[in-house]
Amino acid sequence: MHISVDSDRCIGSAQCAVTVPSVFEQDEDGLSTVIPGREDGGGEPLVREAVRACPVRAITIKETEDA
Repeated sequence: MHISVDSDRCIGSAQCAVTVPSVFEQDEDGLSTVIPGREDGGGEPLVREAVRACPVRAITIKETEDA
């Protein structure tokens, strides 16, 4: 699994950071980012819920062969 956030689409609602604070954080502009080193989701079961909670669908999960 590889998680990314489209910063051009993100509106900074922080739903992802609230849902999985160990994977997502907000940058100095208030936009969500994936915490460096956590692009694989770190085994967090709520990552997919964070994707669903994003009101503008700025988060993408790509399945990798490691998944």
